[in-house]
Amino acid sequence: MELPPLTPDRRPEQLAAFGRLLDILDRLRAECPWDRQQTMQSLRHLTIEETYELSDAILRDDLPDVKKELGDVMLHLTFYAKIAAETNQFDIADVLNAQCEKLIFRHPHIYGDVVVTNEDEVKRNWEQLKLREKGNSSVLGGVPVALPALVKAMRIQEKARGAGFDWERQEQVWEKVQEELAEFGEEFANADPVRLNQERATDEFGDLLFSLINFARFANINPEEALERTNRKFIQRFQFLETEAARDGHRLADLDLAQMDVYWERAKKAPPSEPVNPPQK
Repeated sequence: MELPPLTPDRRPEQLAAFGRLLDILDRLRAECPWDRQQTMQSLRHLTIEETYELSDAILRDDLPDVKKELGDVMLHLTFYAKIAAETNQFDIADVLNAQCEKLIFRHPHIYGDVVVTNEDEVKRNWEQLKLREKGNSSVLGGVPVALPALVKAMRIQEKARGAGFDWERQEQVWEKVQEELAEFGEEFANADPVRLNQERATDEFGDLLFSLINFARFANINPEEALERTNRKFIQRFQFLETEAARDGHRLADLDLAQMDVYWERAKKAPPSEPVNPPQK
């Protein structure tokens, strides 16, 4: 069963735009010296950069920029398929058809006779189908090794939940956070920095972070997004501190922490839209 398109009035234009991108890429690959020399390996780091730029635009809720960055990512995806097609490995049609088949296979409650009643059942079925599809012997075998640690922790916990291994209540997870915090604190209670067991402290800190990520999941908070918001908030406030100190004729290097804290408290009360660039001289 095929689902009707969400925007049937735009489908011809969408298909034409995608075909136009493929045509332009064909010409660039044939005639442009830079495009002609690119390989999957040379594009890889650029693709990662473009993906982060898309993520940044999404976090800023800047839809015009999201549209622009989506175009950049789309170009890279079609570029990889074009390179593979030149050696008769696969082309973009193979890529898209394989994805369509995978989506149909992983949605038996839509394309088959499986009945689900909620989102958790969909996720549980999804993980079980991925196991069958990839032939992994472990539920966690599909977690990419190279993922950043915070994102990897989220995926590990989600996959374990899909297998039914999870806490029952949010209160239990919070108790675990408190337990891990206490264990981390014990490493510092009776040790000075010289005698501190760095390896054990690192292990306990990792346990604490893992439990916090687990709690965030139960609270429906994306920890990666939460941390990035805090990063941005800190940058904005620190740049406010730099700007205001410069306006008062001070260099940060000449201020002590108490003086800096005065500016920091003012930064916390400043509206987010306040300019943070240093004054022009």
